[in-house]
Formats: sequence, structure tokens, C-alpha cells
Amino acid sequence: MDRKNIPRATVRRLSLYCRYLAEIREQDIEYVSSRELGGGIGTNAAQVRKDLSFFDRFGTPGRGYPVGFLHQRLEQILGIDGRRWQVAIIGVGRLGSALVDYGGFLKHGFHVVAVLDSDKKKIGQTVKSLTIEDVADLKAVIERSRVDIVVVAVPAEFAQRVATQAVDAGIRAVLNFAPATLILPEEVNLRHVDLAVAMESLSFHLIR
Repeated sequence: MDRKNIPRATVRRLSLYCRYLAEIREQDIEYVSSRELGGGIGTNAAQVRKDLSFFDRFGTPGRGYPVGFLHQRLEQILGIDGRRWQVAIIGVGRLGSALVDYGGFLKHGFHVVAVLDSDKKKIGQTVKSLTIEDVADLKAVIERSRVDIVVVAVPAEFAQRVATQAVDAGIRAVLNFAPATLILPEEVNLRHVDLAVAMESLSFHLIR
């Protein structure tokens, strides 16, 4: 299976399937149909079957998908089956601080092991038992803490610089919260989370 050929939208839905399966698994539901699974995340049965077909044939004719097995398999595919991913957050403003405090990361195996900023007034302070370090020392921090993923939560004008700095230090996965388009090497896995764009998408549909 070449993961590069799997659509990003499919990968996103895998996370939603996994979350829904976790919920119904707690209700001791043993099997779920593609229609029910699709309905649980707001899509249809055909899309469910297409998404899962990238990886294997999971269903049982006449019964549907075994909930426990499919949930575990999707966790393996997503890399959240007990693995520990080391995360560094760059930018300790309001958004960065909120991300450090977010308990959902740890629940899914994403451990925030470093926080960095360029503000001399913040460097040396503690955020949730982590000492804020100077972003100028990013390479050393990445190497020391064995960081896998960097989260960029800095103002737009600084985003490209710190992302490039992280990639030069060996990082191959970047989650960007800054309202800026980043240009990074093709081999780097880059994801953008732009809250303003999401709001504009909602307003587009509201006026229609």
C-alpha cells in the first residue's frame, strides 16, 4: 500500500471513523454496517466502502464490519495504537498555550515534549511543567527531545522562517496554525489549520 496515493480527505475520514467506532464500541455493539458507519460521521455507505478499500476488506457479508477489530485496525493505520509521538510547539501565545493545555493530544499518543518562543520575557517560564525554550535553539531541542512533529503557532510573518528551521533540523511533519501559506520540501508532511478559512467556509454556505 502506497500511502502517498491515499487522498487526504480519506485519511481525515479514517480519524472520524475511528472516533465513532470507539464510541459505539463502549456500547458493546459488535457489528456496524457501512450505512451506519457513514451516517455516524456524516457521509454515505459508498464512501465508507471506498475509503476502507484502500487498506483491506474488513466487512462480513450480511453482518457489516466487526467494530472492535476495525477500530483496532484503524488505530494501527493511523499510527495511534500505543505509539508515542514527540511534539514540539513553537509559539506560546494564546493559541500555543491552549494547545499545550489540550488533553486530547496525550490521549491519542501525541506527547508535547517541548515549547519554544522568541520572546525573551517568556523564555525560561514554565507552561504545564515544560520550560519555554528559545526558538533559536530549535535544532538542539529537536535532537535532544527526539521530536517527531512540530506545531507552528506563531504570527504569520514568522511562520515560514520557523517551519524552515524545523525542517532543516530534520523534522518531516509540520502542523501549521499560522494564517500563512508555507513552502516546504515535498517530502515534508504539512497540514494547515486555518480557523479564519473555516469560518469563511461557513459564512459562504450561510448566505446561500
